[in-house]
Amino acid sequence: MSILYAITDSQLLPGNTLFAAVESALQGGCKWIQYRDKSSDSEKRATEAQQLVALCNHYQAALIVNDDVQLARAVNAHGVHLGQEDGSPQAARQLLGDKAIIGVTCHDSLELAQQAVADGANYIAFGRFFPSQTKPNARPAKFTLISDAKAKFPTIPIVVIGGITLANANILLDAGADKIAVCHELFSADDIKQVAKKFIAYK
Repeated sequence: MSILYAITDSQLLPGNTLFAAVESALQGGCKWIQYRDKSSDSEKRATEAQQLVALCNHYQAALIVNDDVQLARAVNAHGVHLGQEDGSPQAARQLLGDKAIIGVTCHDSLELAQQAVADGANYIAFGRFFPSQTKPNARPAKFTLISDAKAKFPTIPIVVIGGITLANANILLDAGADKIAVCHELFSADDIKQVAKKFIAYK
């Protein structure tokens, strides 16, 4: 299983730079791409998500839509990532089907993770673990949360997020994380493909 979970950023990757950057990450071996665009331009988001689904299909990878179940369904994405205010995993499952990948943000809370797992989430996401450019105001999570979650939910993949770089990723992986969610360290790189390969080489 590829450990790299790449998250796009609409400000970092404007216009068509998005597709070239994502393809470079896929060429580097990334198998999960999250499309994250908080803008209100629904037509742009639908067009971009549709193209990213096709790109991910070409590389036998998964496109997961951030926060928007309806968009995920409309473009036949492989899954959706839900924040705590984005609806329930059960409702997403009903719309997207049994094969959909459904992840839930659990911040720094085992209780939220417990609820997500009970509601049928395929993975649980914790963070931030380091200072983050994407979510600078997010509450910091303790490294021990990863091992605690691993002991409590041994069969559920644990995704970690927040300021992850090539220099600190091993700390989280050694603690038991299954996937590292990365945005800036990957997509601001001069050679995205090589950075993706370096992240994946950790395991």
